[in-house]
Amino acid sequence: MSIYKKIFKQTAIYGLATVFPKLLGFFLVSFHTSFMANNVYGEYNIVFSVMMFFNVVLAFGMETAFFRFYNLRDEKREVVNNSMLYLTITSLLFLTVGLSTQSYWSAYLQVDTTIIQYLIWILVLDALVIIPFSKLRANQRPAFYSAVKMGNVLVNVSLNIFFLYGLPQLADAYPESFFGSIYVEGQQVQYVFLANLIASALTLLVFASDYLKITLSFNVALSKQMIKYGFPVMIGGLAFAINESFDKILLGRLLPPDIALIEVGKYAACYKLGLFMVLFRQAYTLGIEPFFFNYAKNEDAPTKYATITKYFAIIGSLIMLCVIVFVDILKPIMIPNPTYWEAMKVVPLIILANFCLGIYTNLSVWYKLRDKTIIGAYISIFGAVLTIVLNYALIPIWSYVGSAIATLIAYGSMMLISYVLGNRYYPIPYNKKAIVGYTGMSIAFSAIYFYGFRENYWVGVAFIAIFLGFLYKYEGKLLRNIIK
Repeated sequence: MSIYKKIFKQTAIYGLATVFPKLLGFFLVSFHTSFMANNVYGEYNIVFSVMMFFNVVLAFGMETAFFRFYNLRDEKREVVNNSMLYLTITSLLFLTVGLSTQSYWSAYLQVDTTIIQYLIWILVLDALVIIPFSKLRANQRPAFYSAVKMGNVLVNVSLNIFFLYGLPQLADAYPESFFGSIYVEGQQVQYVFLANLIASALTLLVFASDYLKITLSFNVALSKQMIKYGFPVMIGGLAFAINESFDKILLGRLLPPDIALIEVGKYAACYKLGLFMVLFRQAYTLGIEPFFFNYAKNEDAPTKYATITKYFAIIGSLIMLCVIVFVDILKPIMIPNPTYWEAMKVVPLIILANFCLGIYTNLSVWYKLRDKTIIGAYISIFGAVLTIVLNYALIPIWSYVGSAIATLIAYGSMMLISYVLGNRYYPIPYNKKAIVGYTGMSIAFSAIYFYGFRENYWVGVAFIAIFLGFLYKYEGKLLRNIIK
């Protein structure tokens, strides 16, 4: 099987693991926005944004460190054992500290302590499955990986439907029954996190056999190496979490209290309409990261990386244009409540920002292969600082539109910096003319359509046809290979 075919196949399977949960997740967006008022949905998203930070801290860059050392060392079982032991110890410490300080977090986030308890347990359970999932990817078992991921989301979605729709109906119909006794009105956010907690617990149960194989032998030297490698990745992950979710937290803090949660709810809902670009980027990342490490020793690695980046830019450009053209058709399906639609103006900015982040993922290969993850951390920190500064500057002026602009500038800057530094440390012969050409055409057509001819589908389809025409003329052979 050719390298490219293998990558596309694994990306497709990992894409299933990403697309299916995300599609169900976006069903949840539709479901939640139908059952939750703007301010309640805003509260949920602020708590969820905080959860992203602690997810990164508990992971401590061990996923990337695992891939690096799993491919470098012959004693692979030792790498697995060390990684799982480390995350088990740190997760239990976090659980102890978190539960003992839950009152503080409840007051700080202005949410019920029950939500904080659920949040702490979810974070711990999710941290404990990081290495089992990584091992599946390293051993190229995408089918099982996808099955477990999809199972997790099916349980989560099913429980959301039960808690937010089924349980209130049953409690109302049979108030003296068991369902009537357990239902508490006005606890929608608690029920959403309870569903997440149950799904996470069942996922960990799937990997119980992995934990039964753990031995207490701890290679201190290996652990130091992995921590040293993973720490900058963790710092970069924290910076990414700031770029991805801090805007919602700042909106809740910087806007007037009477409208803050309402505006966060609108922005968070329409932010999710960047679905397809997010799906493509995440599926691609899952499939490509193990390949980057596995193929690094080959002489033609830079050439292969350059070709793969071109593939990403072409497909990503097409996805961006198509989504922006048809986003108003998707809008009532994914966000049926019209009170959220005011924030639709941010959708093109968020899609482009995620596209820039995907290109940055390609360009970041050099610092991972050169063991210079600290530089990646510096790039991410720069992006995070830029995000915070721009949000503070723009939110008081443009509300959530300022947040979207800040996200785009941050990811675009990170992409450009990584490209410049990569040329110095690990030169890759990117086809800059093709990448800039297709990307520029997609951005131009998307902007002209959305801000000048929105919902005029004759114009939108014409732009897509022109783009495909150029693509077929200059990349016809590539397209036939992809289809084949």
